[in-house]
Amino acid sequence: MRTLLSKKIDNSLAFKTQLLAWAQQFDEVVFLDSNNYNQKYSSYDCVLAVEAFTSIKTDYLNAFVDLQQYQQLTKDWLFGYLTYDVKNDIEDLQSNNFDGLGFPDLFFFQPKKLFFLKGNVLEIQYLRMCDDEIERDYEAIINVTPTSINHPSFAIKQRISKENYLSKVESMLEHIHRGDIYEANFCMEFFAENATIDPLDIYQKLISISLPPFATYFKNKHHYLLCASPERYIRKEDSKVISQPIKGTAKRFSDLVLDEQAKKALANNPKERSENIMIVDLVRNDLSRTAMKGSVDVEELCAIYSFEQVHQMISTIVSQVESTISPVEILRTTFPMGSMTGAPKISAMKIIETLEETKRGLYSGTVGYFTPNGDFDFNVVIRSIVYNAQNQYLSFSVGSAITSQAIPEQEYEECFIKAKAMFEVLK
Repeated sequence: MRTLLSKKIDNSLAFKTQLLAWAQQFDEVVFLDSNNYNQKYSSYDCVLAVEAFTSIKTDYLNAFVDLQQYQQLTKDWLFGYLTYDVKNDIEDLQSNNFDGLGFPDLFFFQPKKLFFLKGNVLEIQYLRMCDDEIERDYEAIINVTPTSINHPSFAIKQRISKENYLSKVESMLEHIHRGDIYEANFCMEFFAENATIDPLDIYQKLISISLPPFATYFKNKHHYLLCASPERYIRKEDSKVISQPIKGTAKRFSDLVLDEQAKKALANNPKERSENIMIVDLVRNDLSRTAMKGSVDVEELCAIYSFEQVHQMISTIVSQVESTISPVEILRTTFPMGSMTGAPKISAMKIIETLEETKRGLYSGTVGYFTPNGDFDFNVVIRSIVYNAQNQYLSFSVGSAITSQAIPEQEYEECFIKAKAMFEVLK
C-alpha cells in the first residue's frame, strides 16, 4: 500500500526545520516533535504527515462510532484530533459556551506522504499513487530556505477578569466542600480578534522557548494548532496501554539552588501530590474498563520532570488489553483525559461547563495518530495557541486543578506561569 524509502540525514535539527517549512504548501499537516526529550515511551524523534487521501470530519454525535469505522476500514496511518467537546458523545453533556474558533469536533486524515525521523535516519512512506514524487520532494525539502516574516500586532484580552476568576474558584470550592466533586480542572481563555500571524513562525518561537516532548504543528486549511505540550494522554504499544497524566506545577529558576529547591518543594507539596494521586485513581479506573483483569499498574507515582519553563509532577499508569479490544474503544473509555477534567469525571465536567465562559474545543482535547496495526499515541493539548486564519481569531487557554486545599490567588498565579511562553511569543 505504501512505498518505503530510507535516507541518512546529516543535521537532524536543520532538517526538521526544512521539513516543516516545505509542508506549508499542503492543506492538511500534522507535525509531531519530541524535541529530543528523553522519553521511555517513544517511537520517533519527529513525524510529519501531509496531504489527505481520505479524511473524516464530524461533530460529536456518534463521533467514536464513525472514527472506529474509518480506522477499521482504512487500516493505515491516520493523523488528527478529538476536541474536548467529543465528551458529549460519551455522556449526557453539553458545550454551550462561546466558541470563536469554529473547529470541527473531530478530524482525522489518511496522509499521502509520511516522514519519520529517528536519530539521523529518515524513513519516507508514500502511498503508491504518488511514490514517483519521493525523490523530487526530498530534493525540495533539503533545498528549502526557511524564512521568518511574523510581526504580530494585536491586543490580547482576558475572557475572565481576575475578580471573576477568584469568585469562580470559590464557587468550585463550594462544590468540593459539599461533596459534589473532589477535584476539577478550571480553565480560562486569553484571546485576540483581528489577529494576523504567521503560524509557522509563532510555532517555532513557542517550541524554542519550551522544547516540549509532545510538540504539535497542526493545519487543516485555515485552522491551526501551535502546541507546546509536555503531556501524553495515552499510547498503545501492542497489548500495552500507557497514560501519563500531569498534575503539579512549579516554575523554573535560573539560579540552580533555587531551581532545585523548587523541584523538591513540588515533590513534597501535599496539595500537588493529592491532586496527582486523585487523577491517578481516575485513570486507573478508566483503563480498567478495557484492561485484562489485574493488569492495571502504576509504574511511576508523582515523579518530577523538568522542562524549560516549569517542573511538572507526572505519573505513569499502564494496562494490558486483549487483541479483540479496538483502539478507538480504548480512547472512548478514557476520554476526556482525567488531568483536564477532575473527579468524579462526569460531575466535574458538568460543573466546569457552568463556570467556564469559553467552549474548550481543541484545547484540552488531543492530537495524535493511529498506526496501520492499531497502535496509537496521543498528547494532551495544553500550552497551545489555537488560530482560525479565516476569521482572524486567536486563542490560548490555561487552567489548574482545584482541590479542597486550593487558594484562589495561587491558582490564578499558576495560570500565568503556564501562559508565560504564549504571551512571550505573541508580544
